[in-house]
Amino acid sequence: MPPLDNNWLIKMFGRVTFYPTLVYNVMMEKMSSRRWFDRIDENVILGALPWRSITNQLIHEEKVKGVVSMNENFELLFGVTTRKEWNKLNVKFLQLNTADIFHAPSQEKIQKGVEFIQQFDGTENSVYVHCKAGRTRSATLVACYLIEKYNMTPKEAVDFIASKRPHILLRSAQWSAIDTFYSDKNFKSLDGPS
Repeated sequence: MPPLDNNWLIKMFGRVTFYPTLVYNVMMEKMSSRRWFDRIDENVILGALPWRSITNQLIHEEKVKGVVSMNENFELLFGVTTRKEWNKLNVKFLQLNTADIFHAPSQEKIQKGVEFIQQFDGTENSVYVHCKAGRTRSATLVACYLIEKYNMTPKEAVDFIASKRPHILLRSAQWSAIDTFYSDKNFKSLDGPS
């Protein structure tokens, strides 16, 4: 039998801790000033899993017409509005399957996510970007969106998000992904148009 690699162990840790940490997040929202979601700018809302119970609020009050899920498939099995349900409600859906806790989305996924969100720039509609708690994977994507849209630095983007959603939590993998996105964007701008 081949030895287990650390990546496999980290993914298993994320799976094993999914439900306990989800319960923790629900309790924190009930017992503290945390909100399930927060508006970041006129087009982006950053939040936790979109329960079916908040779907109408997201569509009618927040004008959500797009959803980006950073979740793995197993995280979307119970109580969450599904791709099929979003589509029936005329809401575009993009899943960028990314493991939880110590992982960050790949640059390819970040680019797809940023481009998806950009479809809604200049409209009166919003995109709901989420992971399990709206703190790590989804915050990484939203930081990159802010870098692209407003020419922010990584620190400026993360500080801006934290001013709206103070409980975001970025670790080294997420910071590295944001820094790489920023560096690639600036390198391409030095190259000029292709």
